[in-house]
Amino acid sequence: FRNMRVIEEDNVDKVKSMKQNYKKMKLDCLVCLGGNGTHKTANLLSEEGLNVIGLPKTIDNDIFGTDFTFGFHTALDIATDVIDRIHTTAASHGRCMVVEIMGNKAGWLTLYSGVAGGADAILIPEIPYDFKKVAKVVEARAKSNKGFTILAVAEGAMDKEEAKLKKKEREAKRAAEHFSSSAYVAQQLRELVGVEARNVVPGHIQRGGSPNAYDRVLSTQFGVHAAELIRDGVFGVTVALKGNEITHNNLADIAGVPKLVPEDDQMVKTAKNMGIVFGDQG
Repeated sequence: FRNMRVIEEDNVDKVKSMKQNYKKMKLDCLVCLGGNGTHKTANLLSEEGLNVIGLPKTIDNDIFGTDFTFGFHTALDIATDVIDRIHTTAASHGRCMVVEIMGNKAGWLTLYSGVAGGADAILIPEIPYDFKKVAKVVEARAKSNKGFTILAVAEGAMDKEEAKLKKKEREAKRAAEHFSSSAYVAQQLRELVGVEARNVVPGHIQRGGSPNAYDRVLSTQFGVHAAELIRDGVFGVTVALKGNEITHNNLADIAGVPKLVPEDDQMVKTAKNMGIVFGDQG
């Protein structure tokens, strides 16, 4: 009976419950701060006739229709600082250091911090890598007077063979082998290249702490624009940054549409022109 009750509770229509609470509290508008999941729920509530406005808040920077989300640049500062600090050990010990940056589906944080932190290779979910091409840069640096290598690896990064698997198959494979993405890359380098490779996982440290100045300014601009929308009776939208303009998009147009890193993104081109390897080319 207890198990049946849990199942019944799990099947409660959460949207219906939210709608009831909205009316019970006599709200004029619900402002939803968050990432993709939050925006999908916000859109469902909007479709139910509630006054809803979204604010893009996520370190993944993966909300469609906005250049940046608030939270991203603060996490970027932390991830970049981690990569900067790893250079000391990598250089002094002549090691290959694999730094795992948060980002399971979107590689924006790894891409930007890898460029800012001076990584030699950047591996992101959107660009499955050929390990032989990653190994090539590690071997070259090991033989040079540099003697060390820094790899920025997204937690969702995968090689080309893993990319052929379904998500559940890929997760089961990693779980069985007890590998995170960075641990997998580090072990491959130790076994196949013969270098001393260590992985570092800063993890949820990237999500915490005080926001930096950029995010404080951006979130203030977003908040003021949301207040103006409420004043003007504009609902069913989410605030966005496009160029230097604070604007908004329809929730229905962006909900459930993740913004992933295109292979021809300008930052990817910049990184490649700097000599940073993504493992997708020789």
